[in-house]
Amino acid sequence: MTRAPSQRIGPVTAGLVLVLSTAAFPARAAELQKKTIDAFDRYVRLTETRMDSEERGETGFLYLDRLPPSEKAAAEQQARGAVPFMARLETKDGDKRIDVPDGLVHHWVGVIFMPGATVDQAVALMQNYDHHAEVFAPVIVRSKLLARNGDRFRFYLRFYVKKVIGVTTDTEHEAVFGRPSADRAFSRLHSTRVAEVENAGTPSERQKPVGGGRGLLWRLNTYWRFLERDGGTWVQCESVTLTRDIPMGLGWLIGPFVTEIPKESLTFTLSRARKALVKGS
Repeated sequence: MTRAPSQRIGPVTAGLVLVLSTAAFPARAAELQKKTIDAFDRYVRLTETRMDSEERGETGFLYLDRLPPSEKAAAEQQARGAVPFMARLETKDGDKRIDVPDGLVHHWVGVIFMPGATVDQAVALMQNYDHHAEVFAPVIVRSKLLARNGDRFRFYLRFYVKKVIGVTTDTEHEAVFGRPSADRAFSRLHSTRVAEVENAGTPSERQKPVGGGRGLLWRLNTYWRFLERDGGTWVQCESVTLTRDIPMGLGWLIGPFVTEIPKESLTFTLSRARKALVKGS
């Protein structure tokens, strides 16, 4: 995890996910600052530089393929079940951690195996944005494809996550898919607009200003890999998410939710994708 230097509180990341707080937190607004955006963008650039060679197949396409043999066997066994293999990641600049002032970067990767599924089926599922609210309910409440130009997509998602309190967020994203060979594909998804929704589903519903609200989700990037082998398709999702830092003095209260929700949400997303493609899941 990357965090502001003033905070020394627990970690983490996300898949399609929001980071929550507790009843003591809602009144504390946060405003996204340029220094926080700049640091996050730097983290993303360095992360995507590492991904470039992986997507071209010059290094391990899947995270599991880059593990030592003893660890890889155990990870593959986990990923072959209904619950994905999960690992926390951190991108560094050389050997230095990347500080994100007033923010937290949450970085996770998850891998799951879908027996009998093809890479074409897996990619088609993820590109069917109009139906994500059905496949990934109740975390995704609404979904809509806004535009498509070849392998480039724009789409809208409304997230709802509850952990003590409920949080609703309207988001827009851009996705670009690549197909380096017949047996594999990848995609990079970047959020382009994120706004917390107040009083969702009521006549007084309204979006809070972008970069404002409680700062429970400011950025959400997800990176998917699909590899057909072993009688099915391996699906991997790596998530890099930006939220506000944990307010001083509330770490004991807020920390558990910030650390648990991202992993739980990514686990949920991969498990639901498997259920949609694998009969009997």
